[in-house]
Amino acid sequence: MTSTRFLRVLILALGVVVFAVPLRAQSGKVRIIQTNAAGDNVHIIDPTTNVVVDVIMGIPMPHGVTSHPDGSAFYFSNEVDHTLDVVPTATLRVSAQIPLTGRPNNISITPDGRKVYVAITGGDAFVDVIDTREQRRVGRIPTLGGVHNVYVTPDGEYVVAGMIGARTLTVIDTDTDRPEWSLHFDGGVRPMAFERNPDGSTRRIFVQISNYHGFYVVDFEKRVVVQKVAMPELPLSQVDNDGLQGSPGHGLAVSPDGRQLWSTSKPNSHVYAWSLPDLEYLGGVPVGHHPDWLTMTPDSRYLYSANAGSNDVSVIDTQAMAEVARIPVGQVPKRNHTAVIR
Repeated sequence: MTSTRFLRVLILALGVVVFAVPLRAQSGKVRIIQTNAAGDNVHIIDPTTNVVVDVIMGIPMPHGVTSHPDGSAFYFSNEVDHTLDVVPTATLRVSAQIPLTGRPNNISITPDGRKVYVAITGGDAFVDVIDTREQRRVGRIPTLGGVHNVYVTPDGEYVVAGMIGARTLTVIDTDTDRPEWSLHFDGGVRPMAFERNPDGSTRRIFVQISNYHGFYVVDFEKRVVVQKVAMPELPLSQVDNDGLQGSPGHGLAVSPDGRQLWSTSKPNSHVYAWSLPDLEYLGGVPVGHHPDWLTMTPDSRYLYSANAGSNDVSVIDTQAMAEVARIPVGQVPKRNHTAVIR
């Protein structure tokens, strides 16, 4: 095992310990970072009170969001300026704008905080690689088409790029920044979530596909789709199919404790849950209009659903299977992220 991979395994092990303790016992402040796709601001929610406690201004059309593992900075992909915007948590103001290859979509960071990967959907097809210490682009990884979402696997070994037009998922080694393998689908690749093996490596990828009201299950080692899971269907009178943008399901989350998988349903205005690893259906919870992205608190107790159609965020108690709060935010909230600020 290389020293880099050993460090990632160590960070992963430490992360599991942090996530196993109750929310109030965290060594830092937990915050839910909510972007607003049709605005120029980002709302910050305190999950202990479910109140917006800060607003970051000056990031037009923020798409992706992540945070440095040490809690020092937030990162946002800026669709207007084609930059990765850096926001120190101490000031909550943009301190740097890192130029990108083209129009960005989602982003993801390595567990050691050294690299941010940026999905480039406009112009040429690339995943941009950003060095967070040098605050500059240090590489770009060619792909088969414009990239919508990128995710660093929980163990930090790979970054997975999903393409809508190319209908492809590509797995890239984070040591070499070179593609390892690809898997082609019958529709565009949308959000993903990852299930871990006991040693922290990736076991399965759950993938939402364009125009499918559910998700596909990919065996990571075998590199094949092994199952398709459909979401419940409601009576037509309770369904809203307007503005789906080809993605009836757009938001997945595996709970930090690895026991649940959650998915959004835009037409049903619900979120649904399955147990892991057996994928037994647990039930659904009605939320705001057109839920579009999910994040969870580190203790796995609360799920936050960004409701793009009603400009608010639903808070779901994952044990009671009920919405316990709804928080007004900005215009068309989509990607959200859970950060720990130490």
